[in-house]
Amino acid sequence: MSVHRPILWQLLTHPRSVALVDDRRTTRNYELLAGIFHIAHKLDTVNHTQRLGLLLPTGGTFPASALAGLTLGRTIVPLNYLLKKEELQYVIDDCGTDTIVTVKPMIEHLGYSPKVKNLIYLEDVDFSGMPDIRWPADPADDDLAVLLYTSGTSGKPKGVMLTHGNLTSNIRQVRDWVDFSRADSMLGVLPQFHSFGLTVLTLLPLSGGIKVVYTARFIPGKIVRLLREHRPTVLVAIPSMYNALLHAKDATPDDFKSLRYTVSGGEPLPGAVRDRFRERFGVTINEGYGLTETSPVTNWCRPHEFRPGSVGRPIPLIDQRIVDASTGRMLPPNTDGEVWMKGPNVMQGYYNLPKETARAFSETGYFRTGDIGRFDDDGHLHITGRLKEMLIIGGENVFPREIEEVLERHPAVSASGVVGISDNMRGELPMAFVEIKEGAAFDEKELIGWCRQHLAGYKVPDEVRRLDALPRNATGKVMRRELKALASAPA
Repeated sequence: MSVHRPILWQLLTHPRSVALVDDRRTTRNYELLAGIFHIAHKLDTVNHTQRLGLLLPTGGTFPASALAGLTLGRTIVPLNYLLKKEELQYVIDDCGTDTIVTVKPMIEHLGYSPKVKNLIYLEDVDFSGMPDIRWPADPADDDLAVLLYTSGTSGKPKGVMLTHGNLTSNIRQVRDWVDFSRADSMLGVLPQFHSFGLTVLTLLPLSGGIKVVYTARFIPGKIVRLLREHRPTVLVAIPSMYNALLHAKDATPDDFKSLRYTVSGGEPLPGAVRDRFRERFGVTINEGYGLTETSPVTNWCRPHEFRPGSVGRPIPLIDQRIVDASTGRMLPPNTDGEVWMKGPNVMQGYYNLPKETARAFSETGYFRTGDIGRFDDDGHLHITGRLKEMLIIGGENVFPREIEEVLERHPAVSASGVVGISDNMRGELPMAFVEIKEGAAFDEKELIGWCRQHLAGYKVPDEVRRLDALPRNATGKVMRRELKALASAPA
C-alpha cells in the first residue's frame, strides 16, 4: 500500500477535524488536503524528475509538500537545513534532484548546485480557489517513497532507500504496538527531515487522524506553554530536550498531567535525566529505539512494561537478535553483542552504494545495526554502545556510554561525551568533554575523582574538558568525530 493513500482518505473522510497546529496557524483536514493538491499542481508544471527535495522547517508546510510529491509518484528527499552549505550540497548532488520545495527564509542554507533548476517557494504558490484534483499515484510496496540521508556522524551521509512498504509497515507496527487512536494528540519539535520526525510525528498521526502540534524551534518555556494550551497525550522528544525541560523554571507537574506516553529516542536517555524528570514532574519517560535504515522504529517501551535503561521489546514483525559481531553467533540474555534484525520496515539499501549495502546485511539477510546491546531475561532490549565507538584500553573493551552515565550523575554535569585518544602504552585512553549546569563550577580533578569512585581504574578519563555546548546533530546525538578533532587540539 502507498504511504499517501490512507492519509488522503483520512483527510477526505474527516474534513473538519484538526490535522495539525504549527507556529503559524491551525490547519483542518480539508485545508491540508487542498494545500496538497495546490502544491501538486505547481510541481506538475515544473518538476519532471523522480526525486523531489524538501527544504522546510518543522510545521504544516512539510507534510503538505511531501504528500504533494508522493501523490504525483515522486520520491521525496527531506533536506537537513542544519547542515553546512557544502554538506547540503553533497546531498543534493548525490540524490540528483533538480527541484526543491522551500520557503524564502530557508534559501540561505542552499549552495549553488548546477543540478537544481527549480526552486519552488511556497510563498509564491497560489492557494486560492478550487485545487486541481487528480487521482493519486498507486505505487507498489517496493517502490521508493523516501530517500533519507543519514547524519554522517562517521563519514559522508548515505542515502537510505525507504519504500512505500517499509514506511506503511512501520506505521502499522507502531500503531498496533502502542494502541494509538483518534483520541490522542501529539506534541513534537523534532525536525521532519529526520526519520523519527518523518514517521512518528508526521506520517503516523496523519494516517490515524491524530492531531499533532508542531513548533519549529525547541524553547523549553514555549514547550511548557504548548503543553498547557493543547494538553497532548503524547510527547516525543530527544534526551537533550528532556534535560532542558528540567531547567524550565515555571514548569509544574500539572503541565504534564495530560500525557499518557512520554517517549525519548534518538540516543540513549541518561539515567540522571530520567530520574530527575520523574522526581520533579512525576512523569516516567519511556525510551524507544530505531534507525533511519529501519523506517525507524523497532522497539518501544510501553508504560506498563517500563524498565529503567530499556528501550522495550521489539515491536510486531521484528525479528531481532544479539550476536557476536565477528562470528554472527547468537548470544544468550544479559550478554552484550551487536543488534541484528529483520522486518518489513528494514530499508531497501543505500542509494548508489552497493558495497555498503552488502556490508550492512549478514549472509542470512539480517541488518547489522552497528549498535551494541543485550536482552534481559524478559526480552527487553538495552542499548549499551556503538560498535565503532568502542574503546580498547589495555585490551579491555570500554563503551563511552558507561563513562558518560557516571559523569552525568555528578551534580555539576548536565551532559557529557567521551572519546578515545591514542596511547603508546595502553592503546587508547578515554577523554571526556562535559557541559556544566548553570551556576555550577567546573573542577577537573573533582570529576576525575568522582569517576574513580564509580568506575574501574582503566575506565577513568585521562582528561576532562569543559565545553559550553557539546557538538550535536539534529536529533541530539553527540558528534564524536568533532569531539575527536577537539581532543587532538591543545586545551
